[in-house]
Amino acid sequence: MRVATLFGITLTLAIGIGEVAVPVTQAVQLRDGIVYFVQPPKLVEAVTIYKDVNFPGGTYYFTINVPENAGESLGKVAIAQHEGSENIRYHLDDTRAFVGTRDHKGAKLTLGPVTRERKTRTITVNFDPPVTPGQTVTIALRPVSNPSFSGVYLFGVTAFPVGEKSHGQFLGFGRFQFQSSRFW
Repeated sequence: MRVATLFGITLTLAIGIGEVAVPVTQAVQLRDGIVYFVQPPKLVEAVTIYKDVNFPGGTYYFTINVPENAGESLGKVAIAQHEGSENIRYHLDDTRAFVGTRDHKGAKLTLGPVTRERKTRTITVNFDPPVTPGQTVTIALRPVSNPSFSGVYLFGVTAFPVGEKSHGQFLGFGRFQFQSSRFW
């Protein structure tokens, strides 16, 4: 295995043996120590089943695929509310994560701290241990209740590789539309 530096980026390269080449994928790390994904994760789905305003006990699911060639494990995910007339509150201690999708749940994942930043309306979910490349994972956030006001709520999802100096990769928006079920 060889380590090479190109334009300030450190790469680990595979060396072929005879006719067989063994690919080794490593994260990209800049000279200043910031770690990037080689291939970023993908937001597969963001969904909630209960779309009525004020509904208590709902769950917001965010499914993320960490590709085989990500180069680094998934350390944390930040979910930021970008639109919506009401700040949604959560039961942070009831946040869950598991391998697979909402419909095909696999092993439960152990989480590190789940934190909230009120000013930016961001929930950060830390994985302990990190999610290895080649897995699809789902984060289940539990709101205190759905918003009181109907409308579209957008949640930006950003994935971070493992490391103290990791660069977050924005994966896209989850879009939930809450509505009043009352008919007058």
